[in-house]
Amino acid sequence: MSKSSLALSNLRAFVILLVVAFHSVLAYLGSQPASPAPFDSPPYHWRAIPILDSERWFGFDLFCASQYVYLMHLMFFLSGMFVWSSLRRKGAKAFLSNRFLRLGVPFLIGVFLLMPVAHYPVYRVTAVDPSWSAFWAHWKALPFWATGQLWFLWHLLLLNIIAAVLFRVAPGFGELLGRLSKGAGDQPGRYFAALVGMSALVYMPLASLFRPWQWIQYGPFALQPSFTLHYMVYFFAGLGIGAYGIDRGLLGSGGMLTRHWQIWAAGASGAFLLWIVPTTVITQGWDTALPGLETLANFGLVLSCGAISFALAAVFIRFAMRRVQAFDSLAENAYGIYLVHYVFVIWLQYMMLSFALPAIMKGAIVLAGTLALSWISTAAMCRLRMAARVLGRERVLVRAR
Repeated sequence: MSKSSLALSNLRAFVILLVVAFHSVLAYLGSQPASPAPFDSPPYHWRAIPILDSERWFGFDLFCASQYVYLMHLMFFLSGMFVWSSLRRKGAKAFLSNRFLRLGVPFLIGVFLLMPVAHYPVYRVTAVDPSWSAFWAHWKALPFWATGQLWFLWHLLLLNIIAAVLFRVAPGFGELLGRLSKGAGDQPGRYFAALVGMSALVYMPLASLFRPWQWIQYGPFALQPSFTLHYMVYFFAGLGIGAYGIDRGLLGSGGMLTRHWQIWAAGASGAFLLWIVPTTVITQGWDTALPGLETLANFGLVLSCGAISFALAAVFIRFAMRRVQAFDSLAENAYGIYLVHYVFVIWLQYMMLSFALPAIMKGAIVLAGTLALSWISTAAMCRLRMAARVLGRERVLVRAR
């Protein structure tokens, strides 16, 4: 494994840790309502934050805001990196067959099996009749099918389908994106400016119509209308970086991005402030006297999304180019952890409601418990060949035998 690939593997492990941490502390945000609304009461606040605990800490609000602004974009970016090389190696038909197995099947199983189990505690918090049969009746009466974190799978599958179609009708498309990213290793600032410009072009018009936390759902298919095209930009940016070669472009171990990691880290902090300050003013209803504040906040989101993603990549390529056994295992099990962790998060948050503990302690317990249970569950599932194949662990299983 190359140095850049090893650093990206460690970054992947860190990203899944952030995802689990983000969901683990949502119950303890200081900005949320004092008590939960009934389960079947619109606008169904629990879809975003399933459990509300009476213990709160505003530090979790700042942490979640800092992750919300870039984390899923970074996941789409990382997901796109090896798509074109996989298409060249397998061909479009075999590639899509693999994608449907690895993304489509878990999405269906997760949505129709795991999500009812995960959300049963949410119903019990306000239920008059807490029985499973009563919950199931309420669940089926909802005008949508809650998907939790699994929305990412169908969205990623759709982007993979688009990439496969482009591979068939325009086989040079990936190489074109690769050539466009060729100079990113020596001039990451210019590449960053292009990425931010394209992001602003697709995000800001939609952001004038939809809030960044607003969702639209059709059956089991949930999407964020303001972010949909923005995610596509990051996915195809990752595809271009991967098509050119991750070891010799933007993410090369000797590139300018890595050499100037301190500048990118400082820039990420400044860009986040450019988003969080006007966003806070807007959410407090103080923006009427300050015209243009929403435009500033929208541009701040675009800027901070790219800056934080670049800063994290720079730091990991600079400092995390060696094997750490725990991170190796976490990276190998990352996909399985992503699939199942929501069940453990919600049930543990529900169980913690009856304990008189500070919010920080509750969040830490939920995080540790969720990570351990998800990790163990994924390792156990991968002992089955089909599950190992779906989760991308088949070769690991073969080596173990």
